[in-house]
Amino acid sequence: MTKRNAITFVLMFLIGILIFAYFIRDINVNVLIADFFTINWWWIAAALVCMLLYLGLESVVVKTIVDTQIDHFTFKDALRVPLVEQLFNGITPFSSGGQPGQLYVMVQTGVDAGKASSALLMKFVVFQGMIVINFILSMIIGFQYVQEKLHYLAWLVLFGFFIHLIVIVALLLIMYWYGFTKNMVDGLIKPVRWFISEKRFVLFKNMIDNKIDTFHAESIRIAKQWKLMIKIILITFFQLAFYYLIPYFIMLALGFDGVNIIMVVSLHVLIFMIISLFPIPGGAGGAEYSFQTLFKSFITNNTKLILALIIWRLLTYYLGMILGAVALFIHPNKVNK
Repeated sequence: MTKRNAITFVLMFLIGILIFAYFIRDINVNVLIADFFTINWWWIAAALVCMLLYLGLESVVVKTIVDTQIDHFTFKDALRVPLVEQLFNGITPFSSGGQPGQLYVMVQTGVDAGKASSALLMKFVVFQGMIVINFILSMIIGFQYVQEKLHYLAWLVLFGFFIHLIVIVALLLIMYWYGFTKNMVDGLIKPVRWFISEKRFVLFKNMIDNKIDTFHAESIRIAKQWKLMIKIILITFFQLAFYYLIPYFIMLALGFDGVNIIMVVSLHVLIFMIISLFPIPGGAGGAEYSFQTLFKSFITNNTKLILALIIWRLLTYYLGMILGAVALFIHPNKVNK
């Protein structure tokens, strides 16, 4: 981790403390403490297990794809991939650092960058596809509720959906429209010629072309293995299902056992979509506001609502960043090429 990343890491925790302080500013601290000690920690443990399963199943997806290419890629190294993704998603605007972070830890193990990129892209396409499918189902169930509670948040949700849809279409074009990809990359790297010698530029361009060829070939190869694709889709479905269940278990922990699980899950899907639109790392501020706005009708006690918000954010955001920071310093094993 660079010095700049370390500073951002600490800064995001400080921002989180300030956000939590803002939300509890009108709360009686004694009541907050009393409610804290009434929490059913077994349900919190269930929410924690859901988050760990979310990370663990993504590791299974990574290992499943890489095992079709390379031998002796360990589960430990596969687990580092989503953990480091959580870290860099959490400290970069629009989660832009997640993909490079994953690629970095895979290359550390000796996996070819082209093959690693194709594996990560395949995982990402399936993940985004499942998010879009879940979103469509959640809109049918919960969009009217969002629209009634907060009109402009509903438009934000729709905008998030179209952004994710555009991302999937763009990725599929890059994977399967070979000529388009080559022409686009050639155009993007032309300015590099202004800063280096012609000989170095030719070597650089040949290296890039080789990576694109590998990336394209591996993407086609993986996509043709329909059994593998079905397996990845099923694992991703359960991965997201566990993540979406986290607020439900938090509500049970706080004593709200009459909530509609389908509605809670649907609203969490919509929040997941909203968070991705905020430019601040981790969607700080927007995530908390969305959670409070959408779940205050279910958690009628304001003190418990803030408790649910804090616990949810600790599990779904800060826990992943802490585990990612630890994973970043774990020494990788080397694969057999």
